[in-house]
Amino acid sequence: MSLWTAQEIAAATGGTASADFAVSGVAFDSREVGPGDLFVAMSGEATDGHRFLDQAFGQGAAGALVGNPTDHPHVRVADSFHALEDLGRASRARTQATIIGVTGSVGKTSAKEALYAALERGWRGAVHRSVKSYNNHTGVPLSLARMPRDVRAGVFEMGMNHAGELSALTAMVRPHIAIVTAIAPAHTEFFPDESAIADAKGEIFQGLQPGGTAIIPYDSPHRDRLIAAAKPYADRIVTFGFHPAADIRAVEAMRGATGGSFVTAKLGDKELNFTLSQPGRHWVSNALAVLAAVDAAGGDLGLAGLALAELGGLAGRGARFRTANGALVIDESYNANPASMRATLAVLAEEPGRHVAVLGEMRELGEDSADYHAALAEPIIAARVERALLVGESMAPLAAALEGRVDFVHVPDAKAAREALADIIAPDDVVLIKGSNGVGLSRVVAALRGDTPTGGA
Repeated sequence: MSLWTAQEIAAATGGTASADFAVSGVAFDSREVGPGDLFVAMSGEATDGHRFLDQAFGQGAAGALVGNPTDHPHVRVADSFHALEDLGRASRARTQATIIGVTGSVGKTSAKEALYAALERGWRGAVHRSVKSYNNHTGVPLSLARMPRDVRAGVFEMGMNHAGELSALTAMVRPHIAIVTAIAPAHTEFFPDESAIADAKGEIFQGLQPGGTAIIPYDSPHRDRLIAAAKPYADRIVTFGFHPAADIRAVEAMRGATGGSFVTAKLGDKELNFTLSQPGRHWVSNALAVLAAVDAAGGDLGLAGLALAELGGLAGRGARFRTANGALVIDESYNANPASMRATLAVLAEEPGRHVAVLGEMRELGEDSADYHAALAEPIIAARVERALLVGESMAPLAAALEGRVDFVHVPDAKAAREALADIIAPDDVVLIKGSNGVGLSRVVAALRGDTPTGGA
């Protein structure tokens, strides 16, 4: 069965179909278009997707959603971005799946992937999730529009950097289960304090459907604030964490022989023992949130535990590999804020060998940015970092705080970091690479991995 027919797309968007066609996927980036896809040609500030229609159809697109005339099979609408939103809403309206929304200052992509794996283990081929970090005003409707008709569950990541953004996204997703992974300083440039961040994350509960479940981190200092945000909308509130009072809690979490954790968790009157492949206390917390969601969705907790044992690291979020000279690289290059920096440095601390940290600046931290960066000195020292490579202008306060305490090099950008790192890494080193996405440390990771750069429109 097709994902969408031309007539269904036209009905959902109020557009006009030029021909009969059916699509099996949806994409708005011409580089990602594959055979049978619907290409959504959106006009933006930087470029106009209509310029890439020939490329998209050359790659096998079956149809397009357009705002301008074209000779290719299409549905023409007044505005293709709003039409994508309409298509996402239509997908949500037609599904009978259990819908789960995930947000948080840290851990939302990792938790979303872990939850997908946990549910997929029991419901093979019947679970959908947003890919990559498609969690904003374009990524969420795209992820909804891609959801097959007959799945049993859909897992959607939702992000924000301003108040009010999650209200709009959760109204589109309309989850039955809503998770907040954690609250931490992130995008503080746009918020007066951390409580305001908690309020913005709590907006996810506004979209909960009747009978819905809110899943909240018990150990967060903003727990009560999140509970208050959930109460008007949630039929059930479930907390997770390490505290004995949490509804779903880690009774014990021990480092495993292979670097992960062996966890004993209590879920009401149930107890689950499982191995978690990913290391770190933050991953144990993520796993507890995942188990809470699996339980709320009626999934199999035993199979979920098996899936958590098999979970691999995500590129940019904990993936590990060896360089040609044998150094171990921990790839956390996708993003960074003060909480996630501390968490991954704590993981580095437990690894045997000489510790090297390549740390990119943390962006969107506002007027307190210098303090947040300088405060990383103590977790760096606690992690027994012997050599640090600091990347970006905002790292200057950290460089000052490390002076005379840790051997470091401070460079302006990822290109300079790539060049400097070649003279730093020795065989059997453990190298942590982490920074805000805009710093571009993924290019450093690619160089260490030996990847060949690729281009695209």
